[in-house]
Amino acid sequence: MNTGKQLSTEIDSNVPTAARMYDYYLGGKDNYAADRAACVELDKVVPSTRRLAVNNRRFLQRVVRTLAAEHGIRQFLDHGSGLPTQDNVHQVAQRHDPSAHVVYVDNDPMVLVHGRALLEQDERTTVIHADMRETEAIFDHPETRRLIDFGQPVAVLFNSVFHCIPDSDTDGPLAVVRRVTERLAPGSFLLMCQLVSEDPEVRTFVTDFMDQATQGHWGRVRQEKDVAEWFEGLEIMEPGLVEVSTWRPDSEVVPRQLTHEWIEFGGVARKP
Repeated sequence: MNTGKQLSTEIDSNVPTAARMYDYYLGGKDNYAADRAACVELDKVVPSTRRLAVNNRRFLQRVVRTLAAEHGIRQFLDHGSGLPTQDNVHQVAQRHDPSAHVVYVDNDPMVLVHGRALLEQDERTTVIHADMRETEAIFDHPETRRLIDFGQPVAVLFNSVFHCIPDSDTDGPLAVVRRVTERLAPGSFLLMCQLVSEDPEVRTFVTDFMDQATQGHWGRVRQEKDVAEWFEGLEIMEPGLVEVSTWRPDSEVVPRQLTHEWIEFGGVARKP
């Protein structure tokens, strides 16, 4: 499958990107004035977004730790990985086994530049520049083939990224999930979550705002039922599909989502 779009290698500081906005919300420094201004406008309608981003990052770290420590997963393929921050997937996984391999995938050229600089000393980890919908190109990329053995279980991560792509029979989230799942060995895992809201006004505002701000690099805010459809045919791990701050929290006093105008919703499942 091919999206039909040539990925740009130019960094445009005047057009916000989801990766740089996420970086800003996490307290990172790899963002521009346009990204910060977009976050300020977004916060006027959905003020819980910074907390949501932090909780989502912690969810990702808990999932990677759980899969590495409890299920012996040593291969991770992270779609739409975003900009490097503290406790990345490879750091969490390699803390449990230094031999763990990680492939990061992102279409943002700034992610590629910063990621490669960060990882140039780590032969077990790489970053490739690709659209998350280009399953064949990602799986057959030389760096992916160097690090990932698809004859063995793999953890495939779609962490807070599917809202960045629109619905489509061939390129939408469901189609991507099915293509990826077909190529995975039994015993592989998929992490999938995205921004959802049961309020139609919130869904419309955020979808339209982000589509305009990112100049079309956006899909839509969905509902919980849409996310549940992606998991059909897979064995969903406990506690099921949830607001992600409640997925196996480290303690009862960890930060939770305080307001619910929108939430990060999803979970983790195993391919039988």
